[in-house]
Amino acid sequence: MLDLSKMSTEQINERTQDLDILPIREALEIMNEEDQKVAIAVKKEIPQIEKAVKAVIETFNNSGRLIYVGAGTSGRLGVLDAVECPPTFGTPPEMVQGLIAGGEEAFVKAIEGAEDSMELGADDLKNIGLNSKDIVVGIAASGRTPYVKGALNYAKEIGCKTVAIACNKNSEIGAIADIAIEVVVGPEVLAGSTRLKAGTAQKLVLNMISTISMVGLGKAYKNLMVDVQLNNIKLQSRAENIVVVATGVDRKIARETLEKAGGSVKLAITMILLNCDREEAEKKLAEANGHIRKIIT
Repeated sequence: MLDLSKMSTEQINERTQDLDILPIREALEIMNEEDQKVAIAVKKEIPQIEKAVKAVIETFNNSGRLIYVGAGTSGRLGVLDAVECPPTFGTPPEMVQGLIAGGEEAFVKAIEGAEDSMELGADDLKNIGLNSKDIVVGIAASGRTPYVKGALNYAKEIGCKTVAIACNKNSEIGAIADIAIEVVVGPEVLAGSTRLKAGTAQKLVLNMISTISMVGLGKAYKNLMVDVQLNNIKLQSRAENIVVVATGVDRKIARETLEKAGGSVKLAITMILLNCDREEAEKKLAEANGHIRKIIT
């Protein structure tokens, strides 16, 4: 019989043992105070997160993919981070992928038992043609989810770099992976509900990994998203704003240059800063591996 009692994520939070009778305001204040502990816990793992980011950047530079693997809330968070990369950073959909135990249906409806299969974790990676150039990030609050363990074991077998994100120290997935990120957030306000503090911790770590890895690829100039995709009216307006802030031109020139650049914010900024045409800007960016900063300094 599986014993979770020793895991910090399964402990009883002494502050909320009367949660069912607490006044709403007091319950909310306690939740807020407990949530504030999450960022502090994440900070302690920054050295490990740094290793993960460096490994992801190296993977991307070698034409590899970033694959998140998880079950339940952990899986959904991985999928969420993956699907946000194309519109935010202009990446192809296959570059960052999220796999969840039970498949796409499990994103909106719990698929009971899917997380208990190590074989399924390996099979899902085989189905996307995992190869040694890729990096696999296994996510599990408990740190012992069989689906994630199976995926990490298979990834290591074929020579992939591997990362584990857990919310318990000395986790099983941490023991498998090359890099272990173990953010200990302590007992949940609602005992065992790891969609709360543990889920928040995982989201913060995933934000850091994907964002700073993309920055490392040149997908930001200063703190501006220069590879944002103009897929709707809001993003078109945001793109114009970014060009204005990055170059100091007025909105009319920003809009006209974006049109000349085929909607590429990065190209438009480069054209304005270097006072050149699209062809020259494309050449300069290619020489600098997409880093605007390297061109103008």
